[in-house]
Amino acid sequence: MNDASFFTAGDGTRLAYRLDGPADAPVLALANSIGTTMAMWDGQIAALARHFRVLRHDARGHGASAVPAGAYSLDRLGRDVLELLDALGIARAHFLGLSLGGFTGQWLGVHAPERLGRLVLSNTAAYLGPAPQWDERIAAVLRAPDMTATAEMFLANWFPPAMLQAGDPVVDAFRAMLLATDRRGLAGAWAAVRDADLRRTIALIDAPTLVIAGRDDTVTSLAHGEQIAATVPGARLVVLPAVHLSNIEHPDTFVATVLDFLAAQPAA
Repeated sequence: MNDASFFTAGDGTRLAYRLDGPADAPVLALANSIGTTMAMWDGQIAALARHFRVLRHDARGHGASAVPAGAYSLDRLGRDVLELLDALGIARAHFLGLSLGGFTGQWLGVHAPERLGRLVLSNTAAYLGPAPQWDERIAAVLRAPDMTATAEMFLANWFPPAMLQAGDPVVDAFRAMLLATDRRGLAGAWAAVRDADLRRTIALIDAPTLVIAGRDDTVTSLAHGEQIAATVPGARLVVLPAVHLSNIEHPDTFVATVLDFLAAQPAA
């Protein structure tokens, strides 16, 4: 992304980020799905930036961010967000994470509650084991000649057949994102998913939490969303008739749902 800014995380990794919206508005931080860049939110920025200072970043290993070698951890992905907030002088922010970004959001809710306002966890899970399946995927993507087969696998898991068969330009944009993703970055992020198990600890989250699940999601199923909503105290669950990228399939409903939740007054 040409108009990205950059900061250096605590381990020396250079990460790309972008701010949109009024400088004096409350901050809403967004975190992306694995295999995508901050551009996955392009269709929502205009609506969100009317109300918030919107902060996006490319996760390590993705987009314009650097690709450190080796496995990444959920702890490191969470600290990347905290260090970005620190670098920008942001004490607290609302947080919206989808898929891998939702794992990061759960980590923040457990480990950095003082930094969060409201928390939105979309199309995500608290656990996606068992580990051997991820080891197999990591090995396969690293030995593949390119990202072509991996990209098509992701697209089949992200979009309904009708969108794929229609040659939707949105699908083409995500295919391009996937093909441009460094395989080492994808493998590193898969390792973070492999090692994450938040099923018990998310009971500690005290931020007001909205869980958005896709009725037809085959990656992070509706059952995964239901489990999070049942474990996080007071969490609200909204189910959309979507596969994995709810913000892309149902952009208007997605944004309206998020904005309504972020604008809600605390319970008496």
